[in-house]
Amino acid sequence: MEQTHLVVASILNGTLLLIAFALIQGKPITEAQATARIGVNYGTVANNLPPPSEVAKFLSKSTTINRVRIFDANPEILHAFANTGIQVTITVPNDQIPQITNLTFAQQWVKTNVQPFLPATKLIRILVGNEVLSTANKLLISNLVPAMQTLHVALVTASLDNNVKVSTPHSLGILSNSSPPSSAKFRQGYDMHIIKPMLSFLKDSDAPFMVNPYPFFGSSATNLDYALFRTNSGVFDDNTNLRYTNMLDAQLDAVYSALKVLGFEDVEIVIAETGWPSQGDPAQIGVDRKIASEYNGNLMRHVNSGIGTPLMPNRTFDTYIFALFDENLKPGPTCERNFGLFWPNMTLVYDVPIMRNDAAVVGDRHYYKAFFSFMIVFNFICTLWV
Repeated sequence: MEQTHLVVASILNGTLLLIAFALIQGKPITEAQATARIGVNYGTVANNLPPPSEVAKFLSKSTTINRVRIFDANPEILHAFANTGIQVTITVPNDQIPQITNLTFAQQWVKTNVQPFLPATKLIRILVGNEVLSTANKLLISNLVPAMQTLHVALVTASLDNNVKVSTPHSLGILSNSSPPSSAKFRQGYDMHIIKPMLSFLKDSDAPFMVNPYPFFGSSATNLDYALFRTNSGVFDDNTNLRYTNMLDAQLDAVYSALKVLGFEDVEIVIAETGWPSQGDPAQIGVDRKIASEYNGNLMRHVNSGIGTPLMPNRTFDTYIFALFDENLKPGPTCERNFGLFWPNMTLVYDVPIMRNDAAVVGDRHYYKAFFSFMIVFNFICTLWV
């Protein structure tokens, strides 16, 4: 009889374990999985930030952020992200762009700022400058594409070009118009002489076209719902008969339309920066922690949903939120110093689903907890029975 009890108990226990395994495999998507394409801009224009080693450990252990962009090639930061698995994008500062057009300088730059950190640090991209075409600096603008090409040659020479790509981020000021999205074009003068050769380079080297769309800067009291992904009447594009329910989609489709005019609609688009400040000057509309939380939370859900945009359906976009921390030394209006997701003590400025503690099952998580509690009790009863 005792042997029979043991067999029956083993069969029941095994069956329950199989059910549990099936439930785990078929469980709803988690917050951690939902944020799989979300990165962050790690700016350091501040005097109160934690050491890079603490930042890297915190991001890798406590958050779902799996990619970081920095605005230089700070060796302390690059060392800090070694063996974390977090993808890192570094930047050639704007003032070094003319020098990078020299192959010897570019090769030395790669030797100093890239090679010593591989493969421990997962470097995936080098950005040549930031919003260069919006600077009105003719020297930088004329040297931008040659610098990108030369840096790529330096990576090829070092056999790193398959893993480390070269690109540059743009503001939406590169568009001559963006409304309606289907009519967007790149600014005349830049389109054929700079952007088209750049796109040819990006396509040939399998690198993305990177943009900095900020619905915040296009928002007002009348279109705040549209900027925040809230329910609204939307904006209709008469040329395509498509309705836009949020500003980010319209901005991305404007970029897509401009790419299509030049014949490069198949080049990947990456959102290099977007975000919403949690504090601003008294006259600013829609600037507080609640609204910043709403924008970034809705942003994360939207770009990872796979819905895409009206002109780019069923697509996801690698997205880098601006920014990791508030930067208390940045010049300009108050909002410029208050884009951070985290305080310097690495607590959230506002609620946003980016912490690993939020990575519980989205759905009936209590059901699973109750089920496994039952299994523990059942195992105990089986032990007493046999």
